[in-house]
Amino acid sequence: MGESWSFLDTAESNFRPLVVIELAKGTKEETIEWFTKRIVDKKADGGAQLLIKPLVTENGVENIYLVGASHLRLLLGAETVGLVKECSDNSMRTFTYSSRKTFKHFADDNHDFLTMAECQYIIKHELENLRAKNEKIIPGYPQAKLYPGKSIVRRLLTSGILVQIFPLHDREELKKLSHSWYGRVKVGYQPLDDIRCYFGETIALYFGFLEYFTFALIPMAVIGIPYYVFAWEDYDKYVMFATFNLLWSTVILEVWKRMCAILTYRWGTLLMKRQFEEPRPGFHGVLGINPVTGREEPVYSSIKRQLRIYLVSLPFVCLCLYFSLYVMMIYFDLEQWALDYHKENESNFSSLMLYVPSIIYAIVIEIMNRIYRYAAEFLTSWENHRLESSYQNHLILKVLVFNFLNCFASLFYIAFVLFDMKLLRQSLATLLITSQILNQFAESLLPYWLQKRYNRRMKKRMCSRKTDTDLSVAEQVNMEKEMGTYLGTFDDYLELFLQFGYVSLFSCVYPLAAVFAVLNNITEIYSDALKMCRVYKRPFAEPTASIGVWQLAFETMSVISVVTNCILIGMSPEVDALFPDSKMDLVLTVALVEHLLLAIKFIMAFVIPDKPREIQMKLAKLEFESLEALKQQVRAFQMQFHFLLIHH
Repeated sequence: MGESWSFLDTAESNFRPLVVIELAKGTKEETIEWFTKRIVDKKADGGAQLLIKPLVTENGVENIYLVGASHLRLLLGAETVGLVKECSDNSMRTFTYSSRKTFKHFADDNHDFLTMAECQYIIKHELENLRAKNEKIIPGYPQAKLYPGKSIVRRLLTSGILVQIFPLHDREELKKLSHSWYGRVKVGYQPLDDIRCYFGETIALYFGFLEYFTFALIPMAVIGIPYYVFAWEDYDKYVMFATFNLLWSTVILEVWKRMCAILTYRWGTLLMKRQFEEPRPGFHGVLGINPVTGREEPVYSSIKRQLRIYLVSLPFVCLCLYFSLYVMMIYFDLEQWALDYHKENESNFSSLMLYVPSIIYAIVIEIMNRIYRYAAEFLTSWENHRLESSYQNHLILKVLVFNFLNCFASLFYIAFVLFDMKLLRQSLATLLITSQILNQFAESLLPYWLQKRYNRRMKKRMCSRKTDTDLSVAEQVNMEKEMGTYLGTFDDYLELFLQFGYVSLFSCVYPLAAVFAVLNNITEIYSDALKMCRVYKRPFAEPTASIGVWQLAFETMSVISVVTNCILIGMSPEVDALFPDSKMDLVLTVALVEHLLLAIKFIMAFVIPDKPREIQMKLAKLEFESLEALKQQVRAFQMQFHFLLIHH
């Protein structure tokens, strides 16, 4: 590193608050003094070497602190976290302070070289890496144990001393982004680069996928409309539509990988090296030695964890799946009651009553999904996974299995047990539309209305105060700390995953599913943008190079859709009439076609490269240059060693 940490100042005249730390009311003075000292201490002394000052309001100093950093500190932090920036020769390279002059738009007086989201990510990284040295407890709290190497911030969080840490909004930048993003209705692309600069790569990639998926659904919607209007009962005409759907689902997922590679290369995250994962904040165990790092940290038996998973979590998930199927059978009893009522009365009201069981069932499905989500989070946390990635993978698996069965079991039952295609169309349409309306209300409209009410009360409370700079910051912090916390893209991807299932699994029965999906996603883009800018606290940026395990989830759904559509086509009267003598020939033919389509899918997935050739060449060039640089370092070391041998 070209600059020593000791040259850094811990005070700067032009203090720019980036991150807010809120401590619990009544936090002891010695704890506050110790914690703030560790934040401003030099790196050599185990501190974070950041800037911090208390938030002063008309009531005096509250337990809220603003954290910032000097420009030099942020540049050195960018090297520590491995940020990748664009060089003057248009290549992407890992930022180093010693080679800072080679990067595009860099100047010693240009404080915009790093985006605000990157600065906040650096501060979060430094705060999370504040580690205990010789402390055994948090001063003032004997019950809050520490040990060498333990993350101080994580211990403060789990002990309830630290309420929350969140990044501040930039009002001017947020206003510009809001206007270009959702401020006016327009036909065009989202400002993904601006979203990435403000919210980070993870959220920008979600909105990029949402936009891409919406555009990818348009061909399905355009083709589906004439099929729905002119070929309602002609199942033989759906063969071409279903075949197109199966190929479409493969192509869009493979092309997305290429789009994702282009975006993440431009943003620099495709080249970022994965950092060593620290234990989760909620992970607990007996103090031991990590064999990899050599540091003291909690150790928990993997056998105990496996016992918790297989003896408690797995039976609980199976019980929930059974309960979901039980509710499904109640739904079919209601369907039969509505059908009998319609046969007896034959009125407009009785016709409407035919849709009531499906609507009620759709609402019950959404309620069960949300309740199960809380139970799955509790169980996965109780399993005591050491790493956040392991925790997320187990949680996603639990939630996906339940949501898949809960949302689609009734459709599979109608299709392959009752063989009622008319009821299948009706149920699919009702479930899809009802779930979309409920999600829009629960995720965007309701939180926005509640936040607007709170903001109105806050403005009335603040209107009599002065409007100088400090008071403006105090008002902003007090408003933002009460806003909801954005819990990540999990629910957003889950909603798209289920939507993809409704569109692809039974496409040959209800071609209009893609039309409703497009209409929903267009409103989803605006409502999600609104909630990110107006409803929730600003989340910390999280670098990512892909949509992660969700790519595999979507690909698995596309494989299942091949099987379901082939069986549905094989069940149609027209296809069945082609094999009047032997049903076994029909089964074998359907199985052959299904295997053939699966083979085509996997061949297409293999043939279409995950990264465009241009990106592949750039990555290969960077790898070659890294190897050459390593060879030069080895040669220089060998020459220096040889020189020392000669002179001694």
